[in-house]
Amino acid sequence: MKAFLVILLAAVLCTEPGGSLRCYTCTAQLSNSNCQTAVMCANNSQACKTNVINVVGLFSVINKECSASCESSFQDFTVGKQNVSCCSTDLCNRSGAGSVGSSYATMAAGLTASILCVLLRNGL
Repeated sequence: MKAFLVILLAAVLCTEPGGSLRCYTCTAQLSNSNCQTAVMCANNSQACKTNVINVVGLFSVINKECSASCESSFQDFTVGKQNVSCCSTDLCNRSGAGSVGSSYATMAAGLTASILCVLLRNGL
């Protein structure tokens, strides 16, 4: 019975999720409280993208969107800074701080699922 439960758990962890990614979206907002509209992304979306532009430390302009591809970056200009962050779980771009939305628990679960999938595919 335990073997069946382990195989069932592995099968669930190794399958692709059935639904689309959900992200918060907004355009050119000065406050993160105005960036809390959740949308269902298109099927080709792989990430939730947050782009924060801080202008001379006076104010920040926040943009959030679904993205087919995303690369985190940080740029420091004379008149401000731009921080682009990416994450790939539902509603992971809640914060407008522009930091990567990841946690140790999420990373540990992903690593465990990956190892389990490899073991199962190679016949343990």
